[in-house]
Amino acid sequence: MLTISAEQRRRRLLRRHHLAAETPAGSVAGAVAGMVVLHATDPATVYVSALVRVPEATLDDVSAALYDDRSVVKLIAMRRTMFVTPTDFVPVVHSAAGLMIADRLRRQLVQHLSTLPTEPPVDGDVAAWLTDVETATEKALDERGEALANELARAEPRLRTAVLPTTDKKWDVKQNITSRVLTLMGADGRIVRGRPAGTWLSRQHRWASVRGLWPDGLPDVPEADARAELARRWLRVFGPATVADLQWWTGWTLGVTRTVLAGLDVVDADLDGEPGLVLADDTEPEPATAPVATLLPALDPTPMGWQRRDWFLGPHREALFDRNGNVGPTVWWDGRVVGGW
Repeated sequence: MLTISAEQRRRRLLRRHHLAAETPAGSVAGAVAGMVVLHATDPATVYVSALVRVPEATLDDVSAALYDDRSVVKLIAMRRTMFVTPTDFVPVVHSAAGLMIADRLRRQLVQHLSTLPTEPPVDGDVAAWLTDVETATEKALDERGEALANELARAEPRLRTAVLPTTDKKWDVKQNITSRVLTLMGADGRIVRGRPAGTWLSRQHRWASVRGLWPDGLPDVPEADARAELARRWLRVFGPATVADLQWWTGWTLGVTRTVLAGLDVVDADLDGEPGLVLADDTEPEPATAPVATLLPALDPTPMGWQRRDWFLGPHREALFDRNGNVGPTVWWDGRVVGGW
């Protein structure tokens, strides 16, 4: 069996993640494509993750890629997480991991609107009511080009429908469905996030129709094909890896993950005693790079790329990762985590 040491994995990490001085990304879009996706839950992560990998880039370059030339786009996908994805790869990510999130969000919202008190009341066919709200919201957005959530709620008042509390718990409060509907529509591939309302650190953003990028709507990609391509690209960047790593990163079930891998040309690899997989055409050893120190932001895609991280993380898991598996800012030396910042 092929054996790939932890040292070899760290060499791959440095080169393929554009962290070595020898392998910088040539552009913001190139940095995103090189990592498959960038995490975007925290707006700052996108900028810092890109700047680390494109030494000549500026904040304006990242904003231009996101909002001017639209070479990269924000969307919800794997693990119901916000990512930035190359625009031409959005249909693949959406089909492979986004649609199942949209289906889950829709079922949850319909259930809440059907079983919990609302203001005003939602009567009759709740699923049909929600579909009608989405259609009206999309029409309002088409008329405006871009709009903030509160602007869309003024145009379509049903977005202000509130789910009412049923207990005296502090967390059980009156909540408008505005953000839930817009998030659902984004996950469903009907609208996309646009410019922030404030600075590059702002969490408030405008919305736009996907037809600004795809006049005929988001292209359909067969689910099986999309999943195979997503797994292939991930293995190219993050492989070798374990089945558990891919399952965790994609948010797929174990059965789906195994089915996808069965359709790929992969070979088994011994990862310091742990069974792993690598693409069959990607088994050659990587040459060493010059030692390099790196500061990565919270939720950077490199430390968030695997479930099993001991080969680069060492004893620092409890200090750097929270209970949900999210990492804070990390300090790296030659492919290893040596601390936080």
